[in-house]
Amino acid sequence: MALVYDKASSLQADGHRNYVHPADVSGRYDRVRQVAFAVLLVVFAGLPWLQIGGHPAVFLDVLHRRFYLFGGTFNAQDFWLVFFLLTGVGYGLFVVTSLWGRVWCGYACPQTVFLEGVFRPIERWLEGPRNVRMRRNAGPWNRDKVLRKGAKHLIYVVLSFLVAHVVLSYFVSLPGLYAMVLSDPAAHPEAFVWAISLTGVIYFVFSWFREQVCLIVCPYGRLQSVMTDRDTLVIGYDSNRGEPRGKASAKQAGDCVDCKRCVVVCPTGIDIRNGLQIDCIGCARCIDACDEVMVKLRRPTGLVRYDSSRGLAGEERRPMWRPRLWFYAVLGVVGTLVLSFALARQAAYEANVLRLPGPPYTVADGQVRNGFQIHIINKSGETAKYHIQPGGEGGVTMVVAMPELELASFGSQMVPVFVTFPEGTVADGTRVSISLKQGDEAEPRRLMLPLAAPH
Repeated sequence: MALVYDKASSLQADGHRNYVHPADVSGRYDRVRQVAFAVLLVVFAGLPWLQIGGHPAVFLDVLHRRFYLFGGTFNAQDFWLVFFLLTGVGYGLFVVTSLWGRVWCGYACPQTVFLEGVFRPIERWLEGPRNVRMRRNAGPWNRDKVLRKGAKHLIYVVLSFLVAHVVLSYFVSLPGLYAMVLSDPAAHPEAFVWAISLTGVIYFVFSWFREQVCLIVCPYGRLQSVMTDRDTLVIGYDSNRGEPRGKASAKQAGDCVDCKRCVVVCPTGIDIRNGLQIDCIGCARCIDACDEVMVKLRRPTGLVRYDSSRGLAGEERRPMWRPRLWFYAVLGVVGTLVLSFALARQAAYEANVLRLPGPPYTVADGQVRNGFQIHIINKSGETAKYHIQPGGEGGVTMVVAMPELELASFGSQMVPVFVTFPEGTVADGTRVSISLKQGDEAEPRRLMLPLAAPH
C-alpha cells in the first residue's frame, strides 16, 4: 500500500518545528482508548506488586542473572529463549498491522499511552483547550503563564520520577527499590544514575519531544508500507463521498465541509484527507471528530472511518484470509511448535561435568584416579534437594563428596567426584555414568564422565 508523504506534519516550511496542539475530542473510539490506557497503566504499575509463586510476576534481576516471568523462572543459560520473545513480538506486529494497520500505535504503544493518557490531559487541565494554549504561548510571559507552565512542568518532573522508579522496580524488585530510596544514593550508584537518567529521558520525551518519537525515532511507521496492503483495515477519508469540499449549504458540494476538525484533533498534525501517511498513528481521533460534525449536519457518519483502501475506493473487500495471512498463519504454527518443543526441553536445573584443575589423572600404587566436579544449578523458584548416585560400572570405583545436597532457588554447588580404577583395566576415553536426581523426579539424569588413563 502506497503511503502519501510530502513533508513531516510537525515541520514548518522553513524547517522549524510546528508544535502540535491537538484539540479535545470525544466519541466512541476515544472512550475505547481511554479504557485501554487505564488498563495498561494499571498493568504497568501493578505487575511489580503481583506475586506468583512467591516472586513478582515480572522481575528481571539482571544483577544476579535471575528472571521471573509469570511463574516461570529463568537464568542466564536460558538467554537463548529471548530469540523467541523478539521474533514473537515482531511476528505479532506484522500480523496485527496486516489486519488492522497501526492499531498498536493508537491504542497500546507506551509512547501513546503515557502521552495521551497522562501528560496531555494534565496540560489541558492546567493550560486550557487548544485555542487558549496557543494564544497564551504566543503572548508575553506574565504571571499567569509562568504559574501555569511552572506547575505543569513540576508535575511532569514528579510523574517522570515516579514512572522511572516503577521501571526500576522491574529490575530490583519493590522491596529492593524501597530500601534504595531510603538509603544513601552512594550505596547504590548504578541504580541512582539509572533512575535520574530515566527521569530525564521521560521528562524530555513527554514534555517536549512528544510526537517526534513516532516520526523520527521509531522505525515502525516507515515499515508500515511493507506490512499493509489494500485489504488492511486503516483509517481513511471517503473522497468519493466527501469531494468536492464546500459549505454545508452548497448544493454541488460533497459531504466534507472543510471544517478541518479532523486536522486540529490529530496528535501528529496530519490531514487524513490526503490519504494514508507515515505520520498517522491510527488513533481514530479524526473519526470521532468527523462523526461529531456529521451528526450536527444530520449527515451519515463514516466520512472518515476504519476501512480498507479497497473499501474507501468503492471496491469490494477481499476476505480476511488472503495469501499474506495464510503465510503468516503457517509461520505462526511453525513458531509455536518450535517454542513448545524448546520449553518442553527446559529443565528445572542445570548439571555440567567439569574436570578438576590439574593433570587429567594421577597414578599411585597401581591405581589411576580421575577428579571431576559436577556443577549443579537450581533453576526453579523454590528450594530443591538433589541426590547423586555413583555408577561404578566397568570395575571403576566412584566417591561422591556430597551424595545429597539442598539448594535454594537459583543456588549452585560444585560437587567433587573421584573415580579410581586399576591401571591397565580401563582404556583412555572410556565414559562412565553417574545419576543425578532432583527431589521426587521420576527418571534420574545420567551424566557421563570421560575417563583419562595412561596409554
